[in-house]
Amino acid sequence: MKLKKSTSILLIIIFLSSNAFAQEFILDNTNSSIKWTGKEITTKTHYGSLKFKEGKINMKDDKIISGMFIVDMNSINCQDLSGSSKNYLESHLKSEDFFGVDIYPEASLTIKSSKRSNNGNYLADGDITIKGITQPVSFKISFKNNEAEAKLTFDRTKHNVTYRSGNFFQNLGDKLIYDDIEIKAQLTFN
Repeated sequence: MKLKKSTSILLIIIFLSSNAFAQEFILDNTNSSIKWTGKEITTKTHYGSLKFKEGKINMKDDKIISGMFIVDMNSINCQDLSGSSKNYLESHLKSEDFFGVDIYPEASLTIKSSKRSNNGNYLADGDITIKGITQPVSFKISFKNNEAEAKLTFDRTKHNVTYRSGNFFQNLGDKLIYDDIEIKAQLTFN
């Protein structure tokens, strides 16, 4: 009788504890992508891609409770230009004027919490680290069937990326580059 009771208690503990733990979703780097967009005052827009090194999201009770993503900054790719213009912009974005990838080869995003909205999407809060500087960020993310889409905007100057920023330089005229960088990520999880 003691053995049956012990087995029953053990099964109940296992069942309850399995529901108490978060479910971890590991990023499929190959099938996930990041698109960045930067704009100049002249309405000129540059856009391109970056690659993930790794990432994961933890969910519990149909809520994103945490997450972490690391981006390879050496993978900066400009997709709106070609030839020497493309090579020049990519090299410049990798330089100290912008993201200094020789010193800071990775950027990261950490999700600390989220709130689910009525339409099934989430508003996530976390930290974004670029050039070794961490700043809080809030962004929208939708998650369904191991797929997610995230959209966020960050102010590059808060990460010491001040090149041709109107907040740091005067009389830039049509050379001004807006401070906000838009990011759209398509995420696939294993």
